[in-house]
Amino acid sequence: MGAVRCESAGGVRGWRPAAEEALYGPSGFYRRPEGPAGHFRTSVHASPLFAQAVSRLLCLVDEALAHPAELAFVDMGAGRGELVTGVLKALPAEVASRARGYAVERAARPTGVDHRIEWLPEPPPGVTGLLFANEWLDNVPLDVAEVDAAGTARLVLVREDGTESLGEPVSGAEAEWLARWWPLTGTPALKGTPGSPLPPPEAPDGPPPPEDPPEEVRPPAAGLQGPAQGLPGPHGPHGPHGQAADGLRAEIGLPRDAAWAAAVASLGRGLAVAVDYAHFAGARPPFGTLTGFREGRETAPVPDGSCDITAHVALDACALPGARLLHQREALGALGVSGERPSLALASTDPTAYVRALAGAGEAAELTARGGLGDFGWLLQPVGIPDPLPGGERPST
Repeated sequence: MGAVRCESAGGVRGWRPAAEEALYGPSGFYRRPEGPAGHFRTSVHASPLFAQAVSRLLCLVDEALAHPAELAFVDMGAGRGELVTGVLKALPAEVASRARGYAVERAARPTGVDHRIEWLPEPPPGVTGLLFANEWLDNVPLDVAEVDAAGTARLVLVREDGTESLGEPVSGAEAEWLARWWPLTGTPALKGTPGSPLPPPEAPDGPPPPEDPPEEVRPPAAGLQGPAQGLPGPHGPHGPHGQAADGLRAEIGLPRDAAWAAAVASLGRGLAVAVDYAHFAGARPPFGTLTGFREGRETAPVPDGSCDITAHVALDACALPGARLLHQREALGALGVSGERPSLALASTDPTAYVRALAGAGEAAELTARGGLGDFGWLLQPVGIPDPLPGGERPST
């Protein structure tokens, strides 16, 4: 059900400031002692193969940079430092001797983190290496817009208990962003609508989306982070062609565009990568993706600090000139992660090795699965170097 029209904004505020306090305030979700891993699994938690693949990507960046004296790995939204720890551990000795890890995280530094890892609230300026943002942008708070009965896009306001109402019309830069990247108008073909094939997504600027754009999926495993697509409301998914329809919603991604641009600008030279559930122009979810996670389950987003608050990312809007977009299954495949089962012949010659290889294939299959982690979008943004990922020719933009 959509938000109700509210004549008074007393006691309510937009989703962006509400989520900012709920996630990162003094009692915010991301400052809780159990950390994100206590509530959901990401690729980092699913298998050490993910950190090993990222370490191989860091080695490719090292080669493109001609082996600098200090090679940085910047982990944006580091959680409890699981990814940066795994990446440094997986590096070859020669590269590890020059590597320096940076964990960018608002929560306090946990005990026992590798001494080579510097814990920072913001990315370090001017470093050379790889900046990696795994499921960071989806937690950059943003405002939500909803179309009212008169066809006007209004800010959605929310109370601490999650009750929503409609506020003032969207205006200024936010309105411009919506008009460019997520127009709240009816379309004759929405993704998944039987009998109405979707035309290829188009981005006004930046790289084209993957050939098979990641779908808004419900993760098959309990606790796997990734918002589900909203359900149609009483007015149906769209109104007359080209007209705004009551109840349509959008998440205004302007703060994420700015956050990503600032993160990329912090690199002196190297590669910046953002990994997240994504959607693209031409296939935006008509009712948004805002959701919550608590104790391994998807739940209603309530901005009281008790749950994660997350939404899919318009990665095409974030992309800067020279970027490339692809699926996680494609990126990890290029980095040597394969879900192919080992040969049965190995079971007879070396049973222990066969069991290890079989377990690794299962983990790789989870990381690259369609309808799950494999549908994540990867945004690759080279800074002063060619795209180092195999098959990384820069698309024309």
